[in-house]
Amino acid sequence: MRQVPYVNFPAQFAEEKDELLAITERVFARGEFVGGAVIEALEAELAVATGTRFAVALNSGTDALILGMKALGIGPGDEVITPPNSFVASTAAIVALGATPVFADVRDDQNIDPAAMEAAITPRTKAVMPVHLTGRMADMAPIMDIARRHGLAVVEDAAQSIGSRYDGTLSGGFGHIGCFSAHPLKNLNAAGDAGFLVTNDEQVASRVRLLRNHGLIDRNTVVEFGTVSRLDVLQAEYLRFRLTRLDRVIEARRANAALYRAALAGLPVVNPPCRDVEFNTFHVFMIQAERRDALQKFLAEKGVGTGIHYPVPIHLQPAAASLGYKPGSMPVTEAQAGRILSLPINQYITAEDIDYVCAGIREFYG
Repeated sequence: MRQVPYVNFPAQFAEEKDELLAITERVFARGEFVGGAVIEALEAELAVATGTRFAVALNSGTDALILGMKALGIGPGDEVITPPNSFVASTAAIVALGATPVFADVRDDQNIDPAAMEAAITPRTKAVMPVHLTGRMADMAPIMDIARRHGLAVVEDAAQSIGSRYDGTLSGGFGHIGCFSAHPLKNLNAAGDAGFLVTNDEQVASRVRLLRNHGLIDRNTVVEFGTVSRLDVLQAEYLRFRLTRLDRVIEARRANAALYRAALAGLPVVNPPCRDVEFNTFHVFMIQAERRDALQKFLAEKGVGTGIHYPVPIHLQPAAASLGYKPGSMPVTEAQAGRILSLPINQYITAEDIDYVCAGIREFYG
């Protein structure tokens, strides 16, 4: 039986083994593990890759959200509007600052509905946090217009969208800050937790650099109590290498998405089409399918790995009970949560793998 894994780290290691081992040896030989020229070089390269002025390397995408929003002055008493169908980190970062997450429903493309976002604005709203889910960017033109009219900061949760574009602008380049994850599952992936923040505001970049290192301006002077969120040099070197390969990773995923779209035509599943202004990098290829759970089980029995991102929306999680949302509060999100299924789209699957996956879906639906 053919096996089509959802992710394929062994294939990535086999392809990159010689370079990764050489990088590891160089880092250990130098004995420089924290800070320094390598981190600065990665930050410069990430700024170029995102079309922004500044990048700050951090320990995770979650830290990018927390420290970035702190640098924007978001804290207790403030509200931040965000969609409820994201990974929990987007909402958890808001809560970590003592602010209140306010949810706005999504559209058919699974990204935040600008009209619902605007309807959720109150006098306490300090920022909006669109999430570029699956690699497809949110509808940024109306979002930016709404934010400008209401005087709100825009925090892009770009964890899944490195290299994505909307009307020519790269992900992370619209908002006051753009926050990226380089978790092993991402298109640009480290060998552990990693992340970074991008911005065009030098003061924000400077403050995040301060906050990530205990608020130290030198070894013995603390000007603001911060935390530890330093990306280590080994992960930085891996990311510098993989950044040179990112375009081909994205190209492969986009080609795989096109194969899926052609092979799934006529079946009772849908992956929302991309608009002309969108350049989708397909961190995830997510379909919406009837009898999703049964389909997932059927594919698993045929050796096909899949995922559900995410089966329980954040507003219905136990941790969110105090926010007061109930079933039915976010009808589009909730309907999608019962239908979404992520198919394998990693850069190592073949056209034959995709044919096999789609043949299984075709067989399931008779």
